[in-house]
Amino acid sequence: MGSDAPETVAAIVAAHRAATMTPAQTVARSYQRIRDHNDPAIFISLRDEKEALADAEALASKDAAALPLYGVPVAVKDNIDAQGMPTTAACPAFSYSPAQDSTAVAKLRAAGAIIIGKTNLDQFATGLVGVRSPYGIPINPVRADLIPGGSSSGSAVAVSAGLVPLALGTDTAGSGRVPAMLNNIVGLKPSLGLISNAGLVPACRTLDCISVFSLTVDDAMTALSAMAGSDGADPFSRDRPVEKMSAFPEKLRLGVPRNGQLIFFGDRAAEKAYGEALERWTSLGATLVEFDLEPFYETARLLYEGPWVAERYLVIRDLLASSPDSIHPVTREITAAGARLTAADTFAALYRLQALRRTAERSFDNYDAMVLPTAPTAYSTAQVLANPVELNSRLGTYTNFVNLLDLCGLALPAAMRPDGIPFGITLLAPAGRDAALASIGHVFHADTKLKMGAKGLTQPVLAALPAGTSGEITIAVVGAHLSGMVLNGELQALGARLLEATTTAPDYKLYALDTTPPKPGMLRVDAGAGSSIKLELWALSAAAFGRFVAAIPPPLGIGTVRLADGRGVKGFVVEPVAIEGARDISGYGGWRAFMAEKAGV
Repeated sequence: MGSDAPETVAAIVAAHRAATMTPAQTVARSYQRIRDHNDPAIFISLRDEKEALADAEALASKDAAALPLYGVPVAVKDNIDAQGMPTTAACPAFSYSPAQDSTAVAKLRAAGAIIIGKTNLDQFATGLVGVRSPYGIPINPVRADLIPGGSSSGSAVAVSAGLVPLALGTDTAGSGRVPAMLNNIVGLKPSLGLISNAGLVPACRTLDCISVFSLTVDDAMTALSAMAGSDGADPFSRDRPVEKMSAFPEKLRLGVPRNGQLIFFGDRAAEKAYGEALERWTSLGATLVEFDLEPFYETARLLYEGPWVAERYLVIRDLLASSPDSIHPVTREITAAGARLTAADTFAALYRLQALRRTAERSFDNYDAMVLPTAPTAYSTAQVLANPVELNSRLGTYTNFVNLLDLCGLALPAAMRPDGIPFGITLLAPAGRDAALASIGHVFHADTKLKMGAKGLTQPVLAALPAGTSGEITIAVVGAHLSGMVLNGELQALGARLLEATTTAPDYKLYALDTTPPKPGMLRVDAGAGSSIKLELWALSAAAFGRFVAAIPPPLGIGTVRLADGRGVKGFVVEPVAIEGARDISGYGGWRAFMAEKAGV
């Protein structure tokens, strides 16, 4: 199968619906890739291939248009029940055969997904490293000496290596986000209760959530929408509908920690990559708002220094008593501490947490989402095995507080460092804003132009937003995108409509930039101190506008342009630093006149 073979969930479903590829072919491809990849530590158990193929072939009698995951192979973390395969939580002595699917897996099957195996994890989902399992350590396919990240190690590696396009993880303290960063993929940690936990082996019942790993944000949201919904079998589930993704907001405010508050443990490459990610957000039109990270750090300390360790202890209390040697020694050391906590300790921590939640709520009044490093640094397997508890703790610096504060999160690839280590950021917002994070996250991810996962897969054109998204957005173009000019075809290809030709208010300067192809840069100056510049207004669908904006290269960006009649519309503007040494062509009144003279017309 060639390099243009469908790899994302969206592409696979489209190929199945168009009958250019069958679900059985896709499932068989996954099994062949698993054999070729040959890492026995990724899956704890694989479903019999013939059974999976039979499920795929049975989809032929279904309505493909009604199944959002039609024929998509999915891997499931082995602390989530999938009927027909044992649930081990990476502890052979704990293993049992579930009588039925977990609610999440049942919903995936109902959406047309084909479950093909159960993936490895840090035992009992305790750890962010991916090395605490008797079933071995999955090899990080991006860089083999790195830890795979945990606790959802096998699921993240399976997606990154291209074995499956979608996998379930879980997230209590970052297990659905840290592995996403280390494997250069997307990790969606939904709002607590959005996906039912019925059929999940708990780590901390009050904080656990099932998470999603995928190559794109859009794929993760497709899976989330399929699984979400209240469930009588889970008293912690919530009846909270998943909203549709929308256009990139006009006035996006992102919270960033105050100067000096971030910790990278001496990792200069990670610090630099985070700074560059913030610059990218600014270029996309976001305003950065500083906030105090210290209350969030204090919340994070509660997770392992406070009584929530007792929840982990409750899960394995009987096994600790009857067969302590069957538990990984690091897991045993961490969870056994939960037996010593008192009811007084618990209430004191709950009171403090409630105060910290109020502080977090007030902080979010000032911005739409916060953007943090997913993890402050990365470690090799050898480093973690030599210092298992401290280095694991460091990886949770920006993840441990999230579920305690009832936030939703979206981990995104942000850069591939010069040393070949992936760096990622995480968007965080109060519960219920999952779709809002996805709406901005998929634009950011597309703008990075990073390859997906470890296979060097090219990102698809920014996927169309779901049906029902708001209507058209007007954009002002002043240069190479004008009618008849060299880049106008980009607008035409996106289905844009020409609305009118008009001019700006006399508040702008136009400069000829040294670019290929030639482009102008329009800069706003003091009112009346510039010229009126001719431009065109084009209408784009919200989805097309998102694609168009994501493809705009620096030093150009999108800002609000004031027209001669007083209207404000989105349009091309230039970064002020880029006009140094550039020729002022404002006197021509527009790019078309300048180019005509330059061509001798």
